[in-house]
Amino acid sequence: MKNIKNLSVIITVFLIIAGCQERPHETKVEDPMELGPSKVEMKEVDGKYRLYVNDEEFFVKGAGCEFGPCYRVAEHGGNSIRTWRVNDGQRTGKEVLDDAWEHGLMVMMGLDVARERHGFDYDDEEAVAEQLEKFRKQVKELKDHPALLGWGIGNELNLRYTNKKVWDAVNDIARMIKEVDGNHVTTTMLAGIGKNEVDYITENCPDLDFISVQMYGDIINLQQRLKEAEFDGPYLVTEWGATGHWEMPRTKWDRPIEQTSAEKADAIKERYEKAILADDENCMGSYVFLWGQKQERTPTWYGLFTEKGEKTEAINVMEYYWTGEWPENKAPRFKDIFIEGEGGRFDDVILEKNKEYVVKFDVEHPQMDDLNVRAEVMPEPKELSDGGDFEPRPETIETLIISTNTREVKFKTPAEEGEYRIFVYVTDDHNHAGTGNVPFLIR
Repeated sequence: MKNIKNLSVIITVFLIIAGCQERPHETKVEDPMELGPSKVEMKEVDGKYRLYVNDEEFFVKGAGCEFGPCYRVAEHGGNSIRTWRVNDGQRTGKEVLDDAWEHGLMVMMGLDVARERHGFDYDDEEAVAEQLEKFRKQVKELKDHPALLGWGIGNELNLRYTNKKVWDAVNDIARMIKEVDGNHVTTTMLAGIGKNEVDYITENCPDLDFISVQMYGDIINLQQRLKEAEFDGPYLVTEWGATGHWEMPRTKWDRPIEQTSAEKADAIKERYEKAILADDENCMGSYVFLWGQKQERTPTWYGLFTEKGEKTEAINVMEYYWTGEWPENKAPRFKDIFIEGEGGRFDDVILEKNKEYVVKFDVEHPQMDDLNVRAEVMPEPKELSDGGDFEPRPETIETLIISTNTREVKFKTPAEEGEYRIFVYVTDDHNHAGTGNVPFLIR
């Protein structure tokens, strides 16, 4: 997610005309803030809830992105990105908005509200007030940027929490935004959706415009979950994508089994059709996760890109739904992987140390002879993140890969007992990759 490739796209901007703004092509300004804010509203029209940007309907075709090549969302037909915080440590919020503006994207800007599971105490009135003032400053700094779509107040604050005062703090932030800004929508991102949160937020958070829902494998049951929560209002789906590591089967040594890139693409296709597009009345769009790459149980689990910046098949799927057309060049379909004579991902593979084995894999691509293959072996992570927090990536064990071709990889197992995975990447000449891995135990 750190490798950004230059590309040429049509640059659009807003002009102020008769008190509102339009987006003519090829109009440039030195600083987009000179143009003033876009007016973003949520409206119910003909029984459908939608966002409107300067009175034009805006169905969110977006991706979650902070450190990845965010501008490439536009290249593939998307219209928005979301962040989790204003300043991510690499770019300021202003830089994120400027980059989005240059490429015709709108930003749902995250406000990094403190979480109870990280030790924040919502009974501490002074700390809560200090947090509110911090966000007031951030909102004032960015509220007039024309690429700003809205404010995401906190991320999964309901994850392992006990103190419902967090929602009072969320509403105080939303009320402050209405007072200071007034041109943008407000929401909060929930982990799943439950009746307790829905009831409390509905009753006590009148300054939120709508809620946002985040689900992974279970998103296929989104409509049922909404019904169980007795929620029938407007919403965005602000995180969804590959099946979560907590939702997948596990090895007998308790490590999650990862889908191949083809399985992820197929799941994303089904979920977009049956969850996102299925609710034409209340769903206002979504942000697929993650437009970039991160380490979370593995370095390939959630990212739509590899660590080297290659695009996986899931991006082909999103381009189809965002544009209505499949890309001319598609990623290799990496369908399955197993260790010859020992078993596949679901077989609790146990190997001997310092011994050679062969990994077989099933890949489809129109130009098989033009594909390249690389592989790596790494131990399972020792420090496991919670709720998407930072997780250190295990170091690749060098010199274990003996040979590669488009059907198999020969490798040698590590010299020490432990839990490992072998990862295989099949790449083409268009910066695409198919991925798969097999966990194994040496004892």
